[in-house]
Amino acid sequence: MPRAKKRTTTRLAISKFQRPTERKATKLLTRHRGPPRSATTSRWIFFVFQVRYAAQDIPAAKSARARGSYLRVSFKNTRETAQAINGMKLQRALTFLDNVTNKLEAVPMRRFAGSTGRCAQGKQFGVSKARWPEKSAKFLIDLLKNAEANADTKGLDTGNLVVKHIQVNQAPKGRRRTYRAHGRINPYMTNPCHIELILTEGEEVVQKGPVAKEAHLSSRQRGLQVRRAIQA
Repeated sequence: MPRAKKRTTTRLAISKFQRPTERKATKLLTRHRGPPRSATTSRWIFFVFQVRYAAQDIPAAKSARARGSYLRVSFKNTRETAQAINGMKLQRALTFLDNVTNKLEAVPMRRFAGSTGRCAQGKQFGVSKARWPEKSAKFLIDLLKNAEANADTKGLDTGNLVVKHIQVNQAPKGRRRTYRAHGRINPYMTNPCHIELILTEGEEVVQKGPVAKEAHLSSRQRGLQVRRAIQA
């Protein structure tokens, strides 16, 4: 009897070493039941993921946003720097961060203030511990300029923008090793972070009108007013 042909597994071997995204795209293409396509035509599949921000109550149409993920900058210093510019106008925030890089103004260290020395420049914020985290300031300057460009594209008034929301989250730590005495090995880890910020147009400030100050009356005077009101 003639020997049966051996079943080939070339296609399976090729798909085995594909990346997971390529295998998923290949499966989607094989499930297509449309009209036959020629060899020159191809079909592209795009996966769209919605980016979520922590502040959900700010309308996207009236705001400009920017974010950075897995940034190689200190989480603790960046968090303190971000809180210092939260609520500032955009131009004031850029000026403040530029002053931090030149050591003309300092960032108040409130939460992560361990081993932080005293600094006289922290008096304007009511604290005694302050620092000049230059790398964090440079990262935030780049993000603020990115958000400003997004606001300009949307047609917002870039001269009236305010830092409405800014948040710094921890990213997965980078793991390295350092070699110590007596054959020991200790962890040598980095602490990157994610940053997100939202700029909105500043609200118009309306001055408070004059308030009539009520005269202070004693109990005898209040009783006299009550009796007069009853008799009237």
